[in-house]
Amino acid sequence: MMNLKVRLAVMNFLQFAVWGAYLTCMGIYLTKIGMGSHIGSFFAMQGFVSIFMPALIGIIADRWIPAQRLFGYCHLLAGIFMLMAGWYGYQQGNEAQFPVLFTFFSLSIAFYMPSLALSYSVAYGIMARAGMDTVKEFPAIRVFGTIGFIAMMWLVDVLDFEQNQYQFVTSGILSIILFVYSFSLPSCPVNKGAEKKTFADALGLQAFSLFKQKKMAIFFIFSIFLGVSLQITNGFATPFIDHFQTIPEYVDSFGVKYPVVLYSISQISETCCILLIPFFMRRYGIKNVMLIAMFAWVLRFALLGIGNPGDGILLFVLSMIVYGVAFDFFNISGSLFVDRSAPAHLRSSAQGLFMLMTNGVGATIGSLCAQQVVNAHTSPDGIVDWNSCWYVFASYALLVSVAFALIFRPKKEEVIV
Repeated sequence: MMNLKVRLAVMNFLQFAVWGAYLTCMGIYLTKIGMGSHIGSFFAMQGFVSIFMPALIGIIADRWIPAQRLFGYCHLLAGIFMLMAGWYGYQQGNEAQFPVLFTFFSLSIAFYMPSLALSYSVAYGIMARAGMDTVKEFPAIRVFGTIGFIAMMWLVDVLDFEQNQYQFVTSGILSIILFVYSFSLPSCPVNKGAEKKTFADALGLQAFSLFKQKKMAIFFIFSIFLGVSLQITNGFATPFIDHFQTIPEYVDSFGVKYPVVLYSISQISETCCILLIPFFMRRYGIKNVMLIAMFAWVLRFALLGIGNPGDGILLFVLSMIVYGVAFDFFNISGSLFVDRSAPAHLRSSAQGLFMLMTNGVGATIGSLCAQQVVNAHTSPDGIVDWNSCWYVFASYALLVSVAFALIFRPKKEEVIV
């Protein structure tokens, strides 16, 4: 039993290490090679493929290919395309062209993003067949995913890979390693006798009937609005911190030397804030916890606009800490609201719709719109007025928070946990 936990922990460590190698520092590299105006496109593609690829791959795993095998094949393809992106970046240097690099990257994440869902399916299936309590045992296994993400952020930063294409190479190598490792995992046989799910079922499209209920329609719409905030700092926070190296007084500051390590405080906070949710849910209820998350986004953006890596480093650190509240509190309280409010036969589909709205539609729109804000505040000589950008993002988050407080009014029994 312990050996199985260790094996699944290793799987989760590698799964998120693949993502951690580039997710928070890709913007720095793209800026270095003159693609700063395309950062939003790279992050928007992650949201776009999340709309349909996990469902498509999920159907294949349900019907034809054992989940652990398909999980490995996804990582093989994701790794090959990411290595091709790294090789192209190495060959072309600063002359790399957006269409080519973007194509390789897009093909890679088209197979990586569904592997996230598959990693949960594989873990739950293996644990269930071993007679393990997934609710009790899985969180301790899943935390190694966050550890892997943070560890790779630190490694990439210490090796200065955040400045170049080697972050893609690192990610690709880890994917190939995970492909090989997947063959050591216990089998997750296809359940041919199970009810067949259509593509619409897998996407959770039947859950759109919930829009007939006013409270659910309002909730899902605001899920999109919150999803807009998700990728803003992933895409632009580290390029913003990195730009301080052009200012002499900040060149030797810790934040400028190790922007990704500084940013990793966000992931550490995310891990810790999960432990606070039960207390806040019991004390303040679902709606208030979601409101806390929304106002946390306001603080997240505003503190970045006010701070600096020198005497204002504490404000940066506070912004990273606040991220844990902003991210966890809405995602988890929102999923609980969906579980309580959706009919029993639609709960799984409703959860899928919630994720589609936040991590799919919302994240895609947010990445593209954030890029437009940054482009609008970039001078002809390439200087970005970052402070104004963060204030725009903070104003947006504040507007959404106030609107949510005024418009979203669930019944009292749905607010108290």
